[in-house]
Amino acid sequence: MTYYPISIQEIKQKVAKKKIFKMSNQTIHFKNVTNVKEITNEFGETLIRVDGEIPVDLDVFNGQRFLFISSDQSKYSHGIHKYPAKFFPELPRWLIKRFSKPNDLILDPFAGSATTNIEALLSNRNSVAIDVDPFARYLAKVKTTPIDKNELSDIVEKILKKLVEFNPKKISQSEIPDFPYRDNWFTKEMLLELSYIRKIILDTTDNLDIRDLCLISMSSVIRAVSNADDNCTRTVVRKKLNKEIYPSLALTKFAENLILNSYRINEFTKLFKKDYHVEIPDNNDAKYITYPENHFDLAVTSPPYVNAVDYPRTHQLEMYWLGLANGSLSKLKELYVGTEVVKAIDYKQLHRIGDLEADNKIEKIFKFDKRRAYIAYKYLYDMKLNMKEVYRTLKPGGRYVIVVGNNKIKGELFETWKYLMNISDSIGFKVECYFGSEIIKHFIKIPREERINTEWIIVLKK
Repeated sequence: MTYYPISIQEIKQKVAKKKIFKMSNQTIHFKNVTNVKEITNEFGETLIRVDGEIPVDLDVFNGQRFLFISSDQSKYSHGIHKYPAKFFPELPRWLIKRFSKPNDLILDPFAGSATTNIEALLSNRNSVAIDVDPFARYLAKVKTTPIDKNELSDIVEKILKKLVEFNPKKISQSEIPDFPYRDNWFTKEMLLELSYIRKIILDTTDNLDIRDLCLISMSSVIRAVSNADDNCTRTVVRKKLNKEIYPSLALTKFAENLILNSYRINEFTKLFKKDYHVEIPDNNDAKYITYPENHFDLAVTSPPYVNAVDYPRTHQLEMYWLGLANGSLSKLKELYVGTEVVKAIDYKQLHRIGDLEADNKIEKIFKFDKRRAYIAYKYLYDMKLNMKEVYRTLKPGGRYVIVVGNNKIKGELFETWKYLMNISDSIGFKVECYFGSEIIKHFIKIPREERINTEWIIVLKK
């Protein structure tokens, strides 16, 4: 007898209706379809709109602005877990094909959820994914690892069968993880259901790759079944949210995501060629890369914004359940480029980065908010360290492509892309070109007055 009346058959039927299954085999043939056209936006500005795949030989000139319409954000393993400020796959795919050749080695020093690395694999390139965030590295490993379809299907069916046998009595108190404010984040029922899900995953398979995929599928529902706001990158409980949490929610959502993620990894595995691989080192940082000089053919990345996303706080619940953290995250936060964890002694006085435009802006911010001024300075300081490291590890003639957005800090427009281009010159890079990509969907809850609607792609050549 099941504790809750959960029907796996109904869940499978619900999942089968999802859009992902209807679009997987669609391709665009550019000889028959014109997917590039000039448009005018609401402000009377001219943009180049590109729907879907970006032609490798697309004409680009400095300052040009594009509207890229993605159709692949959930395709293959890209859709396995929600992650803030993700690349849309077509952009790194285009950059990789435009600025490298098959068998080249690609670096992403701010790998995040590994969009660049997935696209490198599918374009017959090896790559390295560097990220200081343990959750990002774990997710990257899952999304770039092929799995045998038959073995995965067998394990998934066993887990689904055990799922409907849930009973709270099967979980002991010692099997519920302990972490800060746990009972504030989760109802007792969700704690029991998530603990049961984790237990059956660990008990069902010794295949670490399959186990990790299943655990990431559990992780992907944790925010939704918690008391936290689903749509805010800061993990917060909002009393006015009136979020509906009911018995069986974690069980059913996990079942849906496990089935979906199994399909996604199968689609990725079909295209995966065993001659290519992704390295995900544990001991690297975008500011201190351990790889030798003249090692990489191309680097493609999208670094964090200045003070825009607190990644450890965003994924704290997931990290607690996955065993990647068990207490305060403040030490981890200090390692991030763009962190807001700074000491009062550091921002008592004005700091300068050595670029006239950037320093003038930092000085203006300093008059209103010394702490914010230091955060902006520290961001550029850390990005300078990163650019030096990428320059060192790039082969001569190699390119570093940075996709970066601007911010408004205390009402001042902080034009990150311009400052990075200026700083890159002092390192030895030459700016090959720069162009804009309009942001059409905000996955990050940022106050409207602080939003910037254009990201800038800067191509730096060693």
